[in-house]
Formats: sequence, C-alpha cells, structure tokens
Amino acid sequence: MFPAEISVYAAIAAALFFDFVNGFHDSANSIATVVGTRVLRPLYAVCIAAIANFVGPFIFGTAVAATVGKGIINPAFSTVDVIFAGLIGAIVWDLVTWYFGLPSSSSHALIGGLIGSALLAGGTSALVYSGIEKTLTFMVVSPTLGFFCAFGIAIVIMYFFRRQTASYVNRIFGRLQIFSSIFFSLTHGANDGQKTMGVITALLIAGGLLDSKSFVVPIPVILASATVIGLGTFFGGWRIVKTMAFKLTSLRPYQGFCAETGGGVILTSMAWLGIPVSTTHAIAGGIMGVGATKRLSAVRWGVGKKIIYAWIITIPASAAVAALVSVLMNLLL
Repeated sequence: MFPAEISVYAAIAAALFFDFVNGFHDSANSIATVVGTRVLRPLYAVCIAAIANFVGPFIFGTAVAATVGKGIINPAFSTVDVIFAGLIGAIVWDLVTWYFGLPSSSSHALIGGLIGSALLAGGTSALVYSGIEKTLTFMVVSPTLGFFCAFGIAIVIMYFFRRQTASYVNRIFGRLQIFSSIFFSLTHGANDGQKTMGVITALLIAGGLLDSKSFVVPIPVILASATVIGLGTFFGGWRIVKTMAFKLTSLRPYQGFCAETGGGVILTSMAWLGIPVSTTHAIAGGIMGVGATKRLSAVRWGVGKKIIYAWIITIPASAAVAALVSVLMNLLL
C-alpha cells in the first residue's frame, strides 16, 4: 500500500475531480431552461451558473455534507480505500451518462459508489441504512415535488396573466427567469457541492488529519469544493443541455421561470434539512410539470422514460463499478 498521507491526498484529488465532473455533468440542470427559452446565450448562462454554484454552499450551510460524510457508510468502515473506490465508481458512471447525453444524478452516482465499495469491505454492516433509506425515498419524492410545485406555479401565472399578450408575458418572465436561474444554481451548488465537502472531510478523518469526534467541514475544504464545482459548471456538458433544454418539452420564459423556481424551492428545503437529493431529478420534474400544463402530450414522455431508466440504474451501476475498483485495488496493491 502507499503511505497513508499519499493515499489521503490521492483520494482528495479524486474527490475534487468528481466535483469537477459533477459541475461539468450537472451544468445542464443550472442552465437548461434559461438556454431552452433563449433568454440567455449559453456562455452567459453558464458563467452566471458557475458563480452561483460557488456561492451556494456559503449561503445554505453544510448539513448535506455531514449526511454524505457519515450517513451512508458506517464510520468504522469509512477508510481511504473504500471512499476512493466509491469516487471512481461515481466518476466512471458520470462520464458514461454524459457521453450518451443522459441527465443522470451525480449525487446518486456518488452514493451508489460508496455503497458498492463499502459492501465489499464490510458487508451489510458497513452501511447506514437510515441514511440510504432517506436517499432512496427522496429519489422518488424530489422529482414528484418538483413536478407539482412547478405545475402549480405555472397554473397561477397562467391565471393571472391570461388577458396579457404573449409578447408581454415573455418580456416580463424573460427578465425574471434570469433571477430564477441564479436561484436554482445557488441551490445546485448548495446541494451538490456539499457532497464532495462531506467526502473530503470523511477522508481527512479517515487519514487521521482531522478530529474524528466531530464532523465539521473545514473552511479550506468548502472553498476548494465550491471553486471546483464552479469551474466544472463553467466548462459545461452540452450533450445533456440538449436533452434537458430541447428534447424533453418546448419551453417559454414563464415556464422556464416556473421550472427553476419549483426545483430551487425543493433543493432549498432539502439543503436545510440535510437530505442529499438530486438536482437533476428536481429540475427534470419541474420541466415535465410545466410542460404538462399545456397538455400531457406536450411532454415527450419517451425521452422522460429514458431519463427515469437512467435514474433507476445509477445507484446499482455505480456501486458495481466501485466494487470492481475495490477488487482491482486489492489485487494490485
């Protein structure tokens, strides 16, 4: 095996690379609707999203980081090797789904990776079932809430603006959508950025570089994680933007505003509660919700079905990759 400190730093580098891939992969969540409605050019949208992703963790605290860092794997089995293998599993799955343009969840890829490597290390006793159960429950709840929240906001707007011309409504909500996009990007950074913070803090504890009695995310870890996810968002994954912005349904500015606001409300409440949910699920549910206000056939349910299939297989697929990485590490090292 490598010296302990080198192993810790190598794993932290992998965690930051995952953070970059997370921003790269999930940038579609932050900018899909504002690009799809043509309110902002992609470059402007992604610059705003990158800054907001950096700021998000400083506004909403680090409750999600604590859940990921100590609420998925039993701390007794949370070793550097286990976390490193889990990160590799998540990175591989993120890159595969990015290549095929599927908006899967980086959050669930990470959790699946950690589950796979922990199971191989210590069996079922290595898992914290309450944290996993919470994650799996909100895997279904968050897109459902996103759907109905965005649907409800859209219905209210349609009622109060029913006598206004389309050009007037587009002009008003074209401006408002810039703010809703910033809001959603802030919540994306708060939820997704914190997951890497939790992993790095767990690595520092496992390597004996932090006190194991308390789980407090150091300020440098917050700064590094927030910076890297912001950079990942800036360089963006345009394959997924096409799926989310154009293939799922056609969006007008007021619908983009509703989808982002609905998704952001869900992510804000989850960040404060410390529940690691998928930003992909929240915004995809919101987009389908606003599409359904026109008529059910306005949503391309075939595309939606492929997205749901990707959601379902993300945790077991990333768990399998992480378990394979663990086996190879044991054989080679």
